[in-house]
Amino acid sequence: MKKITISVLMLATVATLLFLPACQSMSTEELKKSLEVVDIQTKWVSKEYRAWPPKLVLVPVISFRVKNISDKPLNYINFNAIFRFQGESKDLGSSFLAAIRKEPIMPGQTSEVITLKSNYGVEGKTIQSFENNPYWKTVVVKLFARSKGSDYVLLGEYEVSKVIDFKPDEAVTPVTEPSEQTKK
Repeated sequence: MKKITISVLMLATVATLLFLPACQSMSTEELKKSLEVVDIQTKWVSKEYRAWPPKLVLVPVISFRVKNISDKPLNYINFNAIFRFQGESKDLGSSFLAAIRKEPIMPGQTSEVITLKSNYGVEGKTIQSFENNPYWKTVVVKLFARSKGSDYVLLGEYEVSKVIDFKPDEAVTPVTEPSEQTKK
């Protein structure tokens, strides 16, 4: 009985020792040195729109790709964006995304586009109403990344452009049947 117990304990110890390196998390410094943020784009998009009564809510967005500049695959990377009006300490909104999961980013490769959209924005009635809207101020976004076990790493702070990526619905014109006179 003792031989079986000792064998099971030894097997469990060996399995644990083999499994631990695979579970080791990336340190905060390793994470920071492994990522490069590329192809950054910022803009404002519609969160809510209705034609009548007119209402348009725009929220800031950041899109980017991540390049793996390390010699190890990157996996299990979460991103967080905090949006604030420039010069203010209160958050306008935030966004969290567990972006890199199933397919790791191999060394030298670049991820698909990652998009983080604020949950709060600025309200107006039309696109034109934002031109003179005192609440539509310059917004900055702080972009963070985190890997399992690491602390959040600040990847950068970016000013959100004043580009609005929104087109209101076009009015639909009813299709009418040609009259008997136009058929002739």
